[in-house]
Amino acid sequence: MLSRLNCGFQQYDWGKLGAQSRVAKYARTNTDTIRDDEPYAELWMGTHPKMCSTLIPSGASLRAEIEAHPEYMGDALIEKYGPGELPFLFKVLSIRKPLSIQAHPDKALAKQLRASDPKNYPDDNHKPEMAIALTPFEGFCGFRPVNEIAWFLDHVPEFAELVGDDVVKQFKHTMHTDSHKALHVLFNAVMTADDLLIEEMAKRLVERATLEGANFAGSADFGGAKLASLLVRCNNDFPLDVGLFCGGLMLNYVELNAGEAMFLAAKVPHAYISGDIVECMAASDNVVRSGFTPKFKDVKNLVAMLTYDSGPADEQKMKPLSDDHVIGGEVKLFNPPIDEFVLLEHKADQKSVFKPREGPAIFITTEGTGELIYKNKTLEYAPGFVFFAARGTEFTLVPKTATTSYHAVADK
Repeated sequence: MLSRLNCGFQQYDWGKLGAQSRVAKYARTNTDTIRDDEPYAELWMGTHPKMCSTLIPSGASLRAEIEAHPEYMGDALIEKYGPGELPFLFKVLSIRKPLSIQAHPDKALAKQLRASDPKNYPDDNHKPEMAIALTPFEGFCGFRPVNEIAWFLDHVPEFAELVGDDVVKQFKHTMHTDSHKALHVLFNAVMTADDLLIEEMAKRLVERATLEGANFAGSADFGGAKLASLLVRCNNDFPLDVGLFCGGLMLNYVELNAGEAMFLAAKVPHAYISGDIVECMAASDNVVRSGFTPKFKDVKNLVAMLTYDSGPADEQKMKPLSDDHVIGGEVKLFNPPIDEFVLLEHKADQKSVFKPREGPAIFITTEGTGELIYKNKTLEYAPGFVFFAARGTEFTLVPKTATTSYHAVADK
């Protein structure tokens, strides 16, 4: 079974505006109501009850269709995830300003959070996720190496003053013998600092970044003009926010070129800053936030839940693999260390055959036009067209113009 989908979109404030947004560009295939003065942040593709996709032309819910046809999923997936429930949620994001500094719970914590606070934590599932950049992308991801954080404590006076001498001394004393404990104590000190002190230190931090520019934070490669500019930009969007410290000075700054990918495990702090990406995650909408957000902040749970692993930014990037399920074109397969999905990027200017897989897939065309041939059916595609392919479906892609598509597949 192969069918085109109608997919909904979210207009969160951080989304790119109108024609600047890839989400708006792709959503135009299903709606005439795109406005250039409104944000278009996320396109949702999947069966999540908050915004379930529907089949074109019938209008049937994808969840209901899968539940009515268990063969679309297969017995193994139904037994593991339940009837009508794809194990992943697939998205396109268009990011104009920083998302909240956040992390996602693992399965055990997700169940606890939903039981105690279902309003803010609507799902009982974990939410590991990965992203592939469609355009140049920047974000925060995971804690910096502890030596970098120690450097900032020595060379950015506002950072040290925010947390206090005792915390600075404890961090330096334990960072090489117990880096997890050192990071936990320091992060907690930042996140629980007095609000007026945060505002005062943030104001001085931004003034320092503006004044010092290329000399910000001394001569370190991870300081300088790029970090100074980043802090000023983040402050423009979220003035005097604690995120300048817990994000800008404690988390890795990651840049991705189009086609590069990164994985975010549960309990890893992160924040997207700018760019357009495709993103896939376990089917959950649970977010524990701390900074750069007007939404509900849950500092206590965030501080308690993080893994406090640290390492260089490049460790967050994923290496592509080959895939023998696709014949023709250029394929990158990204296989994150979770059970729910793999992601494929496919580029082609020639006929390509997608052989049957053991699990269902959702895929979106981001560039190009052409046809999909499935049995005796021919379906046209263009940028923004989204399709569902049931388990065991084989189809052929015949480009009219050079085509790029991204596929989330429940096939592990």
